[in-house]
Amino acid sequence: MLKGINPILGPDLLYTLRAMGHGDEIALVDGNYPALEHGRRVIRADGLHLIPVLDAVLSVMPIDDFVAQSIFRSVKMGDVAHREPVHVEIDQCCHDHAPERPMTPLAGDIFYSRVRAAHTIVATSEPRLFANVILRKGVISL
Repeated sequence: MLKGINPILGPDLLYTLRAMGHGDEIALVDGNYPALEHGRRVIRADGLHLIPVLDAVLSVMPIDDFVAQSIFRSVKMGDVAHREPVHVEIDQCCHDHAPERPMTPLAGDIFYSRVRAAHTIVATSEPRLFANVILRKGVISL
C-alpha cells in the first residue's frame, strides 16, 4: 500500500501509467470488450467496474491539453448523440478530473482502431455494454 495512491492502481497499472509518454493513450474497457485481441499490452482489472478504475487512473494521470481531443468514449450502435447511463457516469468522472477537456464520442470501427493503437488496454469486469473510454496522456508543467 502507498499513501495517497488509490489501491485500485496496482503495480502493473502504476508502472504503465508512469512509463507512458506524452500523447500515449490508454483504453479502459468493459468486460465484454475483446481486449486480448485488440491490445499490444493488456492489464487485467478483474472484479473491478469501469468507473472506479477510471477515477483511480484520472487521480494520477494528466490529460493532454496540447490537442483539441484527448478523452474518447464508445457509443451504442453508432449513435454518437445517444448516451447510456454508463456514458453519463464516464462523462461526469472525466469532467470531475479534467473539466476543461471535452468528451469525444466515437462510433464502431473508429473507436476500435484507436483502442488497437493504444499503448495499453485495461480490461475491467464492467458488465454494462459500451462502457469503454480512451485517455490521452498529457504533461505536468513545472
